[in-house]
Amino acid sequence: MFLLQIDWNPIKFIDLGFFKLHFYSLMWITAFILGFQITKRIYKNEGQSEESLDSLFIYSVIGIMLGARLGHVIFYQSELITEDFFSIFLPFKFKGGFEFTGFQGLASHGAAIAMIISMYIYNKKVLHKTVLWILDRVVIPVALGAVFVRIGNFINSEIIGKYTGSDFGVVFKQLGETAPRHPAQLYEAFCYVFVFLALFYFYWKTNKSEQQGFLFGLFLVLLWTVRFFVEFVKEAQNVERADWALNTGQLLSIPFVLIGLYFMFIYKPKTKLS
Repeated sequence: MFLLQIDWNPIKFIDLGFFKLHFYSLMWITAFILGFQITKRIYKNEGQSEESLDSLFIYSVIGIMLGARLGHVIFYQSELITEDFFSIFLPFKFKGGFEFTGFQGLASHGAAIAMIISMYIYNKKVLHKTVLWILDRVVIPVALGAVFVRIGNFINSEIIGKYTGSDFGVVFKQLGETAPRHPAQLYEAFCYVFVFLALFYFYWKTNKSEQQGFLFGLFLVLLWTVRFFVEFVKEAQNVERADWALNTGQLLSIPFVLIGLYFMFIYKPKTKLS
């Protein structure tokens, strides 16, 4: 009996003739829209202007998308640098014929690094507070956005899990498979909901937002701890490794967790916020 088995074969896009509307792209758009609304509420609570909010949205979109794309290329698909360079930055592929693909192949580690850099630039040019002040607040909508990104991965049948070896799991029909795998994308999406709720709670119901770096550190610890453990049931992405060894995603997650612990329990700000 296959009561726990799901045959997954959805459509990935709507063909409008001149344009293919990918559901994966819609998940990113949803993430940014919801993130904007949450940040708007936070900025109102903090007495920040709408102009600074608009600038934050622009810096966030450019930084996160560019960083996520570069992170994927550097860590998982470096051959694009020589084989199809312009596809790194554009939503098209040129190798083997021109085709609109949308922005596919995005790495969360690259997005995290780029988010920190873009927030540094945003703070220096627009906000004029501290980088940690803005990071403590933007991680709340970012955590929620991660939920929708992983749902998008599930729709695309990408970042798949290992075979379950039982009747439980998801059969990714688009990949031509017949055996169930772990729906690793949904595992992550489910856990990220609780990461978001934890951050939301600590911001609105406690005074932890006044402790510079705490919410940012909590975000790093929770999100990349989830990522580390879910990686055990994921297939390795373009990297061969022994079964006992940590994969690329896990190795990249460890420094983020350690940095998060530092900001939660060790870091002392040199200056106080005015």
